[in-house]
Amino acid sequence: MKNIVLMGPPGAGKGTQAKLIIAEHNLPHISTGDMFREAIKNQTPLGKIASQYINDGHLVPDDVTIGLVKERLSMDDCANGYILDGFPRTLVQAEALKKLTEEINRPITAVLNIDAPKDLLVERISGRRVCKTCGAPYHIVNRKPKVEGVCDNCGGELYQRKDDNIDALNTRLDIYNKDTAPILDYYAKEGLLYTFDGTIGAEKLIQEINALLEGK
Repeated sequence: MKNIVLMGPPGAGKGTQAKLIIAEHNLPHISTGDMFREAIKNQTPLGKIASQYINDGHLVPDDVTIGLVKERLSMDDCANGYILDGFPRTLVQAEALKKLTEEINRPITAVLNIDAPKDLLVERISGRRVCKTCGAPYHIVNRKPKVEGVCDNCGGELYQRKDDNIDALNTRLDIYNKDTAPILDYYAKEGLLYTFDGTIGAEKLIQEINALLEGK
């Protein structure tokens, strides 16, 4: 069983690798970021609470996030494995995740940590743009649209998410280094941690990850 946690700082390439792992192993991708953005878009009570924190580059409170993750991992499509992306981000969350996954008999089998230097993370994230209409992703350097500010797919307007601006990004990286990075030691002690170089390119990286997962 492949019950995977993806870790690494914002912009390290977790989302890209998650898609490649899904294609290879047919596992559900559980992104807390996507779940919160959907709740914010629909203006649910949870979404309104989450937006106050996310827009400022802060973490959503543990009780909200943990409850959402437990509910999602309990669903039928996670019975044969899952990819958890964006959680846990603190030691408290890591300990809660261990407890809840054991309660539902779906314990973590591997923690994949993708690392990259700060200057590369800033370049990747601050240059991201998203279509307001269809949600297609772009980048001002690496994935430019044919017409500046216009989506190739639907002609919608491209924008920068509030949590992708420089101020919010620096806050997010500071929070990661302070609160999230220490849990790598926790997973190392659990014998679950595997760290990969996020600068080697997506194709080479997925080859290294697949080589590891074949033995899981």
